[in-house]
Amino acid sequence: MAIKTVKSVDLKGKRIIMRVDFNVPMKGGVVQDDTRITAAIPTIQYILDQGVKTLALMSHLGDPVKDAKKAREKAEKDGKTFDYDAYIAGKHRMKPVAEYLSKKIGKPVVFADSCFGQKAFIDGQPDGAIIMLENTRFHKEETAKEAADRDTLAKELASYGDIFVNDAFGTAHRDHASTASIAKFAPISVAGFLMEKEVNYLEPIVTSPQKPLVAIIGGAKVSSKIAVLESLLKNASALVIGGGMAYTFFKAQGHKVGKSLVEDDQIETAKRILDAAKAAGVEIVLPLDQVGAETFDAAAAPVPVDGVDLSDNLMGLDVGPKTIAKYKETLDTAKTIVWNGPVGVFEFDAFAKGTEEVAKLVAATTAKGAITVVGGGDSVAAVNKFHLADKMSHVSTGGGASLELLEGKKLPGIEVCRG
Repeated sequence: MAIKTVKSVDLKGKRIIMRVDFNVPMKGGVVQDDTRITAAIPTIQYILDQGVKTLALMSHLGDPVKDAKKAREKAEKDGKTFDYDAYIAGKHRMKPVAEYLSKKIGKPVVFADSCFGQKAFIDGQPDGAIIMLENTRFHKEETAKEAADRDTLAKELASYGDIFVNDAFGTAHRDHASTASIAKFAPISVAGFLMEKEVNYLEPIVTSPQKPLVAIIGGAKVSSKIAVLESLLKNASALVIGGGMAYTFFKAQGHKVGKSLVEDDQIETAKRILDAAKAAGVEIVLPLDQVGAETFDAAAAPVPVDGVDLSDNLMGLDVGPKTIAKYKETLDTAKTIVWNGPVGVFEFDAFAKGTEEVAKLVAATTAKGAITVVGGGDSVAAVNKFHLADKMSHVSTGGGASLELLEGKKLPGIEVCRG
């Protein structure tokens, strides 16, 4: 069933309560990266253009309780005084984000200092007013395990609007008060444009992709990607496996992996995936050559290895030229490509070439008409580092959410927007 969007309902004169993902990096109360804010603006602007009564925005910003606990422990360990209020103000309060958004869109954004007790304040605003609520995660009800506890906050938030709009794809996999529970109390629930775009690009990869489909799955650990690998086996013609997780597969095949990252408890899982791929006629593309180093360090000397086996003193940190040539051959005929996870330690310049070349190859395939989706997390950081994000069909704003959607799971924040 398709999702309903803001375009499917009459917004004129209505009060809108909208979940956005403004969980942006902050330093000293200053926004460091506004990608997620920018991504929500088309929906915000559309809503305002329809002549709404009010638009109340809500988001989380970090995890105040967990983050403050870690910061306090570190301060105590270092023998320093921990100022909770100053810490929270610098990293977790939404007021600086409200001020940033106001400058970005050229309109006033009024700040409400809590998620509770704001109905009279919101309803008292002039027509067309934009209100930003305080961090939803300041309230334990937001992430409570018990539905009844989440409902306490959800019911309050729903009272601030006639229509609930969810445009926070990055938290769509969370069954929280402001992302899913609120829909039980809101008269109408619809998706924003960002949510719609994410679903339209990611869901078909699992259900009905244009074939051939090639999936590039990298990153450090097999354990975090098992479900997505198994899901993509159903439709892919090839699975490119890179990054640290490749070494668990190598060990499963009996190769020497040196000091490389290996999850020994996932060896049998790797064997199972290899067997399943063989049975399904899906090609598994593992590195043919590598770039190793003696230590995991940005300053470590790169050691080219023309082959799969590594000596005991080396760890694999990137792929070599033969592997990149194989990637080109594999991607060349793809009609759909999904990429989740780097194929090397791209944060270290000496070991970034493999991931940079993958980004260039995916961009080139996009230019030839293929649908290319970068599925969140470190892959997004990689395409941004190499200035190639705008060369992809779609770059997802959600790490965990995109991964779970690719696993074939139903996400709470999306399901509440179904027709």
